[in-house]
Order: sequence, then structure tokens, then C-alpha cells
Amino acid sequence: MTLHHVIHGEGTPVLALHGWTPDHRLMTGCLEPVFKGLTGYRRIYPDLPAMGQSPAGDIDSSDGILAAVAAFIDEQIGTEPFLLIGESYGGYLARAIARSRPAQVTGLAMICPIGTVVENADRTLPEHVVLRSEPGVRESLEPGEDFTDLAVVETAAALAAYRRDIAPGLAAADTVALERILKKRELSVDPESGPPYEGPTLIVCGRQDAVVGFEDQYVLLPHYPRATFAVLDVAGHNLQIEQPELFDALIREWLSRV
Repeated sequence: MTLHHVIHGEGTPVLALHGWTPDHRLMTGCLEPVFKGLTGYRRIYPDLPAMGQSPAGDIDSSDGILAAVAAFIDEQIGTEPFLLIGESYGGYLARAIARSRPAQVTGLAMICPIGTVVENADRTLPEHVVLRSEPGVRESLEPGEDFTDLAVVETAAALAAYRRDIAPGLAAADTVALERILKKRELSVDPESGPPYEGPTLIVCGRQDAVVGFEDQYVLLPHYPRATFAVLDVAGHNLQIEQPELFDALIREWLSRV
């Protein structure tokens, strides 16, 4: 299977994996502004199977998605060292890739990643709250637009970023295939079952993230001895569009450590 993808820039590969249901635009939307003005990075943004323009094929598990991503790495990067960024479910996959390729993955960054608890119902989660809002934003929503389901920041800027980076991927997903894969969402090999990952790491979570939380990620720290662990206030599962300045600074600092 060849995953649909886009590539920007030249230099050290940076593989960016989006979360469950959206597509590569979630990652280009938040990362390309960070890389603007930086040279020497080849950013690779695939659509995961059953998401965006990548077909599901006969994949029926996270193991199958991970295998497709591994084949994509072999095809696009080969044995070259690369940086790895994963958001939400993409962060879960990224940890598994770092486990299997610790010498090749020179740095690992995770944005609102699934933590040690994969199943939604078992996670430690805060209640959904809205902490920042602007007049007229809710009134401007189209019928059926689900921006407010996860939003902690309801501003015109956050809504514009959601419409540009997230909503198109949600609409493009193969929901039938995702329901099939969801039944085997947990990887058969625990990403933290091997030796600790020694590369520079970033784990950034939203204090008000009602999807994956932040407490189930804290216990990852012993496995990532070079991790910066940041929990941002006024940030939910769409942290990258709700706290863009802090997000930008943390990614840049991680790049400098790598």
C-alpha cells in the first residue's frame, strides 16, 4: 500500500503522523508555520490508512496501520535518520516506531498523544470546559459543524484553523473501515516494552483535554529520559490551534535539542 502524502522542503526527514480520523492537513496546518524560515528539513506528511486519500485496503487493526507506516518509511526514508512527530493516535504509533527503530529515530515529539490507556472509556479525563470565547463564534457555525464538541478556546482564529486543518479530514475519512479497525485499536506490542528511548523527546498535553487527558501520559516519563513534558492550560485536544505560540516555541526548542 502506498500512502497518500505531501512533502515540503529538503534535508533531514521529519515524518509527521496525524491522529484518528483527520488527515495530513492537521499536521501541515500546525507544523509548516513552525518550519517557515527554517532550512534543512524535509517534512513528510502521509494520510494514515482509511483517512484522507489513503485507502484502508484489508487493514483491520492498529497493527495493520503500523505495518503500512513502516513500509512507507522504508519507501520514503529508507535507512536515513529521521525526526518523528505524532499527534493523538499518531503519537501512539510514533512511540511504537521509536521502539522498533531507536537508532534511526533521532528525535520524538508527541502532541496530545494517547497515553498508557488506549481504550477511551478507561482513560483519566477532565470534564470538557470552555475557557476562552469570543462573541458571535457559536452563532457563525454551520448546521452540524462540530467545532464546539472539543473546543476549549472558541475564537474566530481557532474556528478558522479547525475549518482549514481538521474538518476536511474528518469529512474524508472512511468511517466504515475505521469502525472495523477500532475493534483492534490496541497494538499487540506495547510501545514501551523495550529499552528506554534515549533521543530528545517532547510530550505536550492539554490541561483540559477531554479526549486523551494528560495524567495517563505522565507515567511515560521513565521510558523517555530526555523528555520535556508540558501540560498547557487553556488547551484541549486541539492544543495546536488553541495555544499556537506555545506550541511553536516547544516544537522549535525540541528541534534545537535534536
